[in-house]
Amino acid sequence: MKEVKIQRATQRGGANHGWLSAKHSFSFADYYDTENMNFGALRVLNDDIVQGGRGFSMHAHDNMEIITIPLQGALRHKDNMGNEGVVSYGEVQVMSAGTGVMHSEANANLHDEVKLLQIWLFPREQNVTPRYDQITLDPQLRINDFQQILSPFPEDEGTWIHQDAWFYLGEFNQDKDYDYSIKRSGNGVYIFVIEGMVDCDGALLNARDALGISGVEDITLHIQAESKVLIMDVPMIISNEV
Repeated sequence: MKEVKIQRATQRGGANHGWLSAKHSFSFADYYDTENMNFGALRVLNDDIVQGGRGFSMHAHDNMEIITIPLQGALRHKDNMGNEGVVSYGEVQVMSAGTGVMHSEANANLHDEVKLLQIWLFPREQNVTPRYDQITLDPQLRINDFQQILSPFPEDEGTWIHQDAWFYLGEFNQDKDYDYSIKRSGNGVYIFVIEGMVDCDGALLNARDALGISGVEDITLHIQAESKVLIMDVPMIISNEV
């Protein structure tokens, strides 16, 4: 059965800690809503702004697939797997927390803000060996098209995670109609408009609006010029985790 849920940018939860301004598409930290815990396997979609030189000290995660997409600036990363470096705009970082990882992340610049999306998905299997990956995207491949940035397959385009999920990022400088087919039977699609305006399933979405749709095999997007859009194709599992 087809189900559609629209979340306007103003309907998101959030917090402002001074050094961190965050918007939460799903329940997170002090924002708790039993009717808005997840969209299938998609558990967290945080839209963060971190002030210069500030960040999160070393902390733990387990049994979660964590994807970080810088939208502006750069993020400094360090973890207990021996990875240390900077993730910049145009790159995508993935951590499979599995049996457990410790990591810190902070604005790599002392003066300018870093803006990022951090996304968590429930994994397909529990207690996998933790892993880290970081890829650099070719920006030309997402101009007026969708570039695959994530899939379940190590040999596929982009990076990969332990879940039957596909992510696509597109940047459009002209109006375009785009037909998208669901990659796996039973998956749903969560459309997040980073910038611009998109018509999806008859709903007009503006910057930071989102639409989740399940029970369909394909969707049509009418994307207006000067828009950036993230498509997240994820299993519609139900989890008791919060």
